[in-house]
Amino acid sequence: MNRLLLIATAVTAVIALTGLGLILTGGLSSPQVAELSQTTPVRSTGVPNIGGPFTLTDHTGREVTEADFAGKKTLIYFGFTYCPDVCPTALQVMSVALGDLGDDAEKVTPIFITVDPERDDVETMAAYVQHFGDDFVGLTGTPEQVAAAAKAYKVYYRKVEDASSSAGYTMDHSSVVYLMSEDNEYLANFTHETQPERMAARLRQFL
Repeated sequence: MNRLLLIATAVTAVIALTGLGLILTGGLSSPQVAELSQTTPVRSTGVPNIGGPFTLTDHTGREVTEADFAGKKTLIYFGFTYCPDVCPTALQVMSVALGDLGDDAEKVTPIFITVDPERDDVETMAAYVQHFGDDFVGLTGTPEQVAAAAKAYKVYYRKVEDASSSAGYTMDHSSVVYLMSEDNEYLANFTHETQPERMAARLRQFL
């Protein structure tokens, strides 16, 4: 009996150690990990690697880089002027949120970067951004320049065939508004579901 008891105890210990090893090495299945996460708090550290150098042309025809916006926070949105609803809605939310800030809005530069440089030239961007406020900056560039800027901000976009468009295509793209610091460092982001009052309240926390 003593020998059987010793064997049983040893087997139990092995099972326990094996389970611990699976936890430490990530060998648990997804349901098990999900179950553990409900009782074990997970903390993340660090700042998302969003933002970086870019060279583009603003809606006045001037070549600019990220350094030209230093000293102010920036609200940056990537989209295109032929966008039927998502882009104008996002830019309008930005406009209303900045209006809610009153004089503090002067501390933030709203920027709209096109993902459709083929159609969004300087003149098109100039005519478009004026609908959202005098302080809005529209940026375009060569396809390579736009691709580099989108990559820095982790923005997805691609051309999609669209028979209803006169150009024969539309642009599929991610819809995120980024708040960047005076040094072009990531501070926060907003989705297309963010309401103006929520955006304004969040902006105040950084001003």
